[in-house]
Amino acid sequence: MKHPLKIVLRGVTNDQVDPSVDVLKATALPLLKKFGIDGESLEIKINRRGMPPKGGGEIVFSCPVRKVLQPIQFTDPGKIKRIRGTAYSVRVSPQMANRMVESARSILNKFLPDIYIYTDHMKGASSGKSPGFGMCLTAETINGTILSAELASNPQGQGAAVLPEELGQNCAKLLLEEVYRGGCVDSTNQSLALLLMTLGQRDVSKVLLGPLSPYTIEFLRHLRSFFQIMFKIETKTPEEEHMGGEKVLMTCVGVGFSNLSKTIR
Repeated sequence: MKHPLKIVLRGVTNDQVDPSVDVLKATALPLLKKFGIDGESLEIKINRRGMPPKGGGEIVFSCPVRKVLQPIQFTDPGKIKRIRGTAYSVRVSPQMANRMVESARSILNKFLPDIYIYTDHMKGASSGKSPGFGMCLTAETINGTILSAELASNPQGQGAAVLPEELGQNCAKLLLEEVYRGGCVDSTNQSLALLLMTLGQRDVSKVLLGPLSPYTIEFLRHLRSFFQIMFKIETKTPEEEHMGGEKVLMTCVGVGFSNLSKTIR
């Protein structure tokens, strides 16, 4: 590609299966910046939210073009300094978002004072076609690591109704679980980090991850099939790292992939 990417995507923006646009905006974009894909044009803009089953959401993703990806050494996650989040609600009472925020804060305030959770209530055309609500929380460390957790309500007509208080508390617990797992990349973005390391320059990249998710383990097999690349995997015990669960240090040498369309100036 020669020109910066700008793409409009329509459909479901938040559900219980895939990472939502809020998580991608909060965690995947800062990760891309570490590999040298940065600039003002890198952004995800949410025009409309869409909850399942009918969707109706719309986002705009724009990304600059780069010749090569930089190798990274990302092995010290650092201590948590602040928690941010978004509580969203569409086609339900705006009070739902406030109730989620209250219940999440009741758990998180025991650990940290610097917590700010935005409420995002969309009305009319920007609220998609189905009712629902949910929450996305992120914990940021002093070294720029961002860990995330999210939950969404059951789709209309499926499963039992979820109380916003319950959802807020469970989301806060999921974030604490993610902090316990630790690492420099959260479990949602492990595969993205490994892919960018693989496609980087022919240089050594290292990243410290928490316990590998089943998706990441399968993804490593795909990387071996497609790129014939093997990662060096070293386990770090909680004693060595002084905190949380077992960590995994992933090391590889990139394949040296470059964007042939991009001229060097």
